[in-house]
Amino acid sequence: MPRFFVDENAVSSDTVAITGADARHVARSLRMAVGDGITVCTTGGRELTCRLTRIRDELCEAEILSSRDAVGEPPISIRLFVAYPKGDKLETIVQKATELGAISVTPFASSFVVRKPRPEKIGVETERLNRIASEAAKQCRRGAIPTVTPPLSFEEMLEQAGQADLPLFCYEGEGTRPLPELLPDACPQTVSVVTGSEGGFSDGEAAAARAAGLSLVGLGKRILRCETAPLFVLASLAFRYEL
Repeated sequence: MPRFFVDENAVSSDTVAITGADARHVARSLRMAVGDGITVCTTGGRELTCRLTRIRDELCEAEILSSRDAVGEPPISIRLFVAYPKGDKLETIVQKATELGAISVTPFASSFVVRKPRPEKIGVETERLNRIASEAAKQCRRGAIPTVTPPLSFEEMLEQAGQADLPLFCYEGEGTRPLPELLPDACPQTVSVVTGSEGGFSDGEAAAARAAGLSLVGLGKRILRCETAPLFVLASLAFRYEL
C-alpha cells in the first residue's frame, strides 16, 4: 500500500489531506482511483490506514479507516554524524541509514575529508539528500522521515553529538572500547554515532572527542569503509534494542 507523510495539521477527525508533489504522485504517477487504500504517517507518530475519496493534482483527500502508533520507528532516537565522504557515498549512507532507523544524518568537516562541498551548492545538495531520505522512508515503512541537515564544523559536531545519552565516536586508534561493552542493558533514549571519512580521524580529533564526553569505540578487527562503518553501528543498535 502506498505510504505518505503529512503534518499533523493535515488531519481532521476523520479525513486527511495530501497536497503538493505527493498529490501529483497519487494522481499522475500511481494513477490511483477513488476507493484505493493508502497509508499516511503523521509528524505526531501516528500511522493511518485510509481510503481515497478525492483525487486532484494539487489536493487529494482520504477517509481515515483506522489509526495506530507508527510501528516502523526504533525505540531510541539515533543521530548519525558522518564526515564528508568522496563521490556519491553520502547518498548511499543516507538511504541505508534511513532503513536502519536513524532519525537524522548530519555531514561534517574533519582533518582527512577530501571532498568539501561548495557553499553555494550546500542548499541544493541538502534538499536532494532529504528527498533520498523521504523515498527510503516510504519504501521501508518508516513512521517518520529522517532529516538530513546542513554540514557542521568538527567543533559544532562534537557539541551536538555530545548531548546524547550514549555518544559514540568510531575510531581505529588506541584507547577505544569494543562496541558491545558500551551498549547498556537498558535502552538509551538518545544515541549519537560519529564516523569518519576515508582517512578516519586524527589523534587530535579523537582526543577532542574524548574531552567532549564522547566514547571512543572500536568496530572490530577489520577496517570498515567509511560508508560501511555507520551502517555497521546502526545495525548493531537495531539488533541490541529492537529485535
